[in-house]
Amino acid sequence: MRVTLASVPARAGRANEDFTGATPTAAVLVDGAGIPGAEAVCRHGVAWYAHRLGGALLGLSSSPDSLPALLAEAITRVTDAHRDTCDVADPISPSAAVAVVRLSGDLLEHLVLGDAVVVLGRTDGPPVISTDRREVVVSQAYQRLLERGDDPQRVLRDLRAHRNRPGGFWVAKDDPRAADEAVTGRLPVTEVSTATLLSNGASRIVDRFALTDWPALLTVLASTGPAAIIDQVRQAEESHAVPPDDATITHCTDLSSI
Repeated sequence: MRVTLASVPARAGRANEDFTGATPTAAVLVDGAGIPGAEAVCRHGVAWYAHRLGGALLGLSSSPDSLPALLAEAITRVTDAHRDTCDVADPISPSAAVAVVRLSGDLLEHLVLGDAVVVLGRTDGPPVISTDRREVVVSQAYQRLLERGDDPQRVLRDLRAHRNRPGGFWVAKDDPRAADEAVTGRLPVTEVSTATLLSNGASRIVDRFALTDWPALLTVLASTGPAAIIDQVRQAEESHAVPPDDATITHCTDLSSI
């Protein structure tokens, strides 16, 4: 498997709260999330959580266990690493969206938890788009509150109250049972030409700014690579006066060459 990736922080000099990495048979992307004040409950921060979780998950990727089981184990390991120093169960402690693809025999497996995206280019037919829309759906009502001028910290705190509970949305945080809520799938590797993982800061080129669609995005990735996509995202953020976000794309090709 050949991997091309790009990851750019929201602003120069600011910690990148995304993580991505790959082995010959797997790729992992973690999009960390936090809100102001989180330092009071977790001294490590969002970037630490995302990088630790991504590293743990990547290290476990060669196990024969299912992807949700591996994610649950990674969540447990990272939570245990700071349980004694931080309030890991506090609603504002760090959390993350997760995307994984893994070659397993003659299958390509994928997992998405939270608002990351996996796009599988197919040898015949349109791409398969795997994403978890639950946070987006829940967030819509709270976005309207922000737009009318309600206190942002209160709105975000109320939104976080829907996290990791039935009827809400699910992310990696302190409870490994969230992994059971991940969106998963598998396809014969002979049917898949590429596998692309995107953080929500990168996927906004399609799902927020509508500058392209998923099939066209794969065409651009093949010709110019992930960095060019992120450059377009930054230009769109500036022209629409949208605050930038960490943006990460991991593009996997030659899936059967292991």
